Formats: sequence, C-alpha cells, structure tokens
Amino acid sequence: MKKLLIPVLTGAGLCLAQLAAHAQEYKTHVSKEFNFTKGVVAVYNVDGFIKVEGYAGNKVIMEIDETIRAKSEEQLEKGKKEFKMGFDEKADSLVAYTAAPYDTRPHENWYNTDDHDRHYSIKLEYTLKVPYNVSLRVSTVNNGTVEVKDVSGSLKVNNVNGPIAIVNAKGTSDVRTVNGGITVNYLALPPDACNYSTINGKLEITYPANFAANMQFKSMNGEFYTDFPDTEVLPTRAIVTQNKNANGTQYKLDKTTQIKVGTGGKLFKFETLNGNIYIKKQS
Repeated sequence: MKKLLIPVLTGAGLCLAQLAAHAQEYKTHVSKEFNFTKGVVAVYNVDGFIKVEGYAGNKVIMEIDETIRAKSEEQLEKGKKEFKMGFDEKADSLVAYTAAPYDTRPHENWYNTDDHDRHYSIKLEYTLKVPYNVSLRVSTVNNGTVEVKDVSGSLKVNNVNGPIAIVNAKGTSDVRTVNGGITVNYLALPPDACNYSTINGKLEITYPANFAANMQFKSMNGEFYTDFPDTEVLPTRAIVTQNKNANGTQYKLDKTTQIKVGTGGKLFKFETLNGNIYIKKQS
C-alpha cells in the first residue's frame, strides 16, 4: 500500500449488593413491524447500539431491547411510568425515537430538561431489518456501535462515543463520530460526494477498483495511505472570499490537502484529528 505522508465486598454483603442491583433494573423487549418499501428509515437513539441489515422484503422489522436503571425502587417505577417510545410513520419515512421523558429527534432540546428529580437511565438497543433500497438516518451517543449492512440507499450515520461500521454500501454517505473509528466498504461507487469524520479514530474506506474522485483530507496526528495506483497530490487551492476593498479581491489559502484518484471527479472529504486515513481498493 502506498503511503502519502502529510506533514471489595464479600459474603453476605456481596449478595445484598447483587439483590439491590437486580431490584433497580428493569428489562423488556419490544417488537415492531411496519409495511415500508421505499423512503427514509430513521432511528434516533441516545444510549445503546443500532444495528441495521438490508433484506429482500417489504417490511421494516424492529427488535428493541429496553433497559431502565435507577438508584432506587421509587426512581425505577418513575422511569417505567414516564418512558415512552415514538414511531412516526408516513408514506415516505419511518422514524423511531424516544418520546418521553425527553425527545431524541434532531433539533429537539432533549438534553436540557427541568426535571432535576429524575435519577434513572434508559438504554435502548435497536436491531433492524429493512428493505435493501431504503435510505437511512441513524444516530446514537453512548455505549454502542452503529452497524449497517446491505443497505443500498443514501446513508447518514452518526455516533459520538463509539465506532461506525458499514458493509456493502452503494449510496451517498455522510458518516460521523467523535470517539471511534469509521469503516466503510462499498459494493458500487457512491453517486455523489461523501463525507467521513471522526476525532479519535482511524478512517478505513474501501471503494471499487474503478473509483475516481478528488479527495480532501485533514489529520493533525495521522497519515494518509492508499493502494490506488494512480494518485496525484493537488496544489494548495486559493479560495476567493466575498470581501472586496480598494486593493482588490482578498484570497486565502485552503490548508487542507487534496489527492486526485484516477481522472478525479466529485469531492470526497475525510477528516480525523488523531488517527490515520486508509483509502483501499477492492481486491
């Protein structure tokens, strides 16, 4: 592969602790099915993994493991009473989210509530089967990976404290996390430009052998590697600002690096602060 370097409790006490912990945890399982063949499937989670797999069917099948943990029996009962899931079903979209005690949909202020008496946590682990050709919008924050397999539509996949793994993709992708790596494998060239971003983790993206694009990347503490044979480091670009004065038009330099693969094309962006970037050719 070519490298392009860019500069203790015991006895009865333990038993009591185990009994108390058991009394402060509630688990249940939810199964949902929706007739859905085309459009966007979205899952907005906060705590727990999301796993999605495409299949040759006409339903979206959701299996959800719910866990509520609390500091006391009173708080556990409060959580069981207050917690609600939401499922918004329209002709071209299906959205699963937490509806109460906070709303996890985008642009909702779910993290800023006035209930200072809540001392319980909610963990949801989603496993989905979706028709191959749907598009996805999925996100979580803590305690889980996001995994997508065999989904050919466009992908918008977000995590915060965990990795993202996508297998057999075909669609335009916007993939972002903060603390974790990103791995994506494409069966076909994405039809439009894609973005991949993390802060602490590596990016490892595999494209078909006929991949041709311009790639823009940033990595403060990492290096860029590729095994595509026909690559070229492009000159630093000058960007025209909108500010003009008596001296003329002002310009500024773009400090990012661009690499052309093959004949070039649409702009694919890769960014990590602490980690390497690997662009691989399918064997």
